[in-house]
Amino acid sequence: MATATASVAPPSTSTSSFLLLRRRLPAPAPAPAFRCLGPARRPRLARIQVALTSEVSSDDVAAEEAAAAPKIGRRVRVTAPLRVYHIVKAPDLDIQGMVGVVKQYVCVWKGKRITANLPFKVEFQIDVEGQPKPVRFFVHLREDEFEFVDDE
Repeated sequence: MATATASVAPPSTSTSSFLLLRRRLPAPAPAPAFRCLGPARRPRLARIQVALTSEVSSDDVAAEEAAAAPKIGRRVRVTAPLRVYHIVKAPDLDIQGMVGVVKQYVCVWKGKRITANLPFKVEFQIDVEGQPKPVRFFVHLREDEFEFVDDE
């Protein structure tokens, strides 16, 4: 059986082969009819400073966390007239009088105090027509917007 061997020629250095390998660039775009009034500006990145470095001792933070700990897991009833709009299954929902469970106190994060203006995360469930299970959602509330419900 004969094997065919192909000899490979070295690449040509002529200008014709160089021109064959170059790409044609697209034609330049026509100049716009208007002129920019200044250099293009990139949006500035805002520097956000979170209030994690407050002048509060770790004892105060621990005391605040300890005071909020008994409230977590308790049932609450909303006393303030509040409407929430973030629930897709029930938009424009009035939650006044609804009963939920406090899930989290969010003013302390990783052992440091943060500035949360709605510190209690409360879980609610509502029955929506056409849904086999109740729809679960969370709402952040202040302490004066709810009252604790005694378990009977």
